[in-house]
Amino acid sequence: MSSNMSNTSTSEENSSSNVCANCGKEGSDVINTCHKCKSVMYCNAACKKKHRKKHKKECERRVAELHDEKLFKQPPPMDDCPICMVRLPNLGRGIMYMACCGKVICTGCVYGFQSRATKKEHDICPFCRTPPPYSNEELTERYEKRMELNDANAIYSMGCYYSGGEFGLPLNVAKALELWHRAGELGDEVSYYLIGTAYKDGRGVERDEQKAKHYWELAAMGGDAKARNNLGCKEWQAGKLERALRHWMIAVNDGNLNSLGNIKKFYLDSHATKDDYTKAMRSYQAYLVEITTDQRDEAVAFSDEYKYYESGL
Repeated sequence: MSSNMSNTSTSEENSSSNVCANCGKEGSDVINTCHKCKSVMYCNAACKKKHRKKHKKECERRVAELHDEKLFKQPPPMDDCPICMVRLPNLGRGIMYMACCGKVICTGCVYGFQSRATKKEHDICPFCRTPPPYSNEELTERYEKRMELNDANAIYSMGCYYSGGEFGLPLNVAKALELWHRAGELGDEVSYYLIGTAYKDGRGVERDEQKAKHYWELAAMGGDAKARNNLGCKEWQAGKLERALRHWMIAVNDGNLNSLGNIKKFYLDSHATKDDYTKAMRSYQAYLVEITTDQRDEAVAFSDEYKYYESGL
């Protein structure tokens, strides 16, 4: 252990002081960094190649550490609703995307507007007051215009429509995956979750558990709690209980009730402490407090269509 710590310390010193990790040369021209771990530097490609075998294990360890630092970081919360200015739910429900203006609005505000509107105004956008599309062609045209602006929500939605063959579009899983890849690159974490699920189920692609995990990790780092819960389950199945618990604790902060249930099972099976379970319950309650408004509650009481939280374990 002391030897590894010494190597790590030396590498960090070399990186900070521009010293070649292979030959020891110093100076401002020592700028060839290991592109994987970014923790050691070399004076040229030849030194990098000579040092590769000696550096390999440390490099792999550091790459894994950097990956976990990103993976287990609590992602930022959803944006606020542009009308009520309260945090949007993080569960794929309780929100509506408006292709007319590109806004994501909570169902509480949609319900509140519609409950006060006249019959003529009932279906117009609560934010920009644009009338709804009256045909599939008009609907898809709106999405295509938003896609031209690199609107990730619009691109994700069109991927869903191709995946299900909806609104006059042909069922085309390959097209759906292409759009989800584009939306994911633009920051839509749900698209990465769906790509991961496609690889898990072999829908449109060959089944590949490693690729499924990769895309779920991208989704989780972007804030998708369902992907995060799935990663916890995979770690559980692999016997990596500590990593599973870490994933579920993060997912609970974003309102995933399945993760809370999994932590409860861990607690009952003595894989998690009472403090872990208590902290998880408090985190879930804090999430609900943060996304709850009287208007959203009124909407849910009117119709389950407006529900913005999960219920039951």
